[in-house]
Amino acid sequence: MVDERTLIASLISLVGAETIANDCAIIPLEDKYLVATTDMLHEQTDFPSRMTDWQRGWMAVAASLSDVAAMGARPLLILVAVGLDRPERLYPLMEGAVACCREHETILGGGDIDSHQELTLVSTGIGMVEKDRIVRRTGARVGDAICVTGILGRAQAALQGHWQYERSLFEPHPRIKEGRVLGESGVTSMMDISDGLALSLHDLARVNDVGYEIHADQLSLIPELPADEACELALFGGGDYELLFTIPHSSLPLAGLDAYHIGDVIADRKVLLDGAPLPVRGYQHRWK
Repeated sequence: MVDERTLIASLISLVGAETIANDCAIIPLEDKYLVATTDMLHEQTDFPSRMTDWQRGWMAVAASLSDVAAMGARPLLILVAVGLDRPERLYPLMEGAVACCREHETILGGGDIDSHQELTLVSTGIGMVEKDRIVRRTGARVGDAICVTGILGRAQAALQGHWQYERSLFEPHPRIKEGRVLGESGVTSMMDISDGLALSLHDLARVNDVGYEIHADQLSLIPELPADEACELALFGGGDYELLFTIPHSSLPLAGLDAYHIGDVIADRKVLLDGAPLPVRGYQHRWK
């Protein structure tokens, strides 16, 4: 079975490692950078059946805004292309997309529609960031603190039947403001963790010449669930549009920011949980 990360890695010789190293493409523009990203979401694989079309539109935009946030950037524009199975679905889909744009102070600037057998939404996000404030996945240093924003695992908890958390899954809020604050606070690396914490730590390990060790008793867990279940959800659950970042200990705590110190960057190029290897598990598309 082939997973999406293996397929993407096979393109390095074609497009270069830098092209696939970050959450967004980086385009120099005088004293700033434009950042750009795109996400494709399908009815069967990405949208739970309980969702409304308004929520599907919101999620499509949120996916791209979360990538923009991971670069420390301010969103400028969202484009949405819709592969539409039924024409009456377009208006509520775009209502949700526009609502997410307005909530996060950007605009929906256009897109495309065509006829598809399965509803498919493709969102493209464009942002801007000062050159001295941009944050990449690379840059972590030995001794840095590993931190995350927010409580982890609520989106996956909803998927597993804890429907009291369904808004975390259906209407995720990308951490735009937090990403901007972190870009101004000296973070050394950062990424979006919508595919899960464990998988994201391994993603960082692949592009940095360091290792990562986190601790179960420091994770930001759902307080209402049993600790073992909450820990599993926090480590391996997808759908949390939170940020994973590294930062010098001297910059902690971050006043007014919903962030948690969960471990430290280490010299040994391993990803560890309480001293043991952390499995490479999370949300990925796979092909037989």
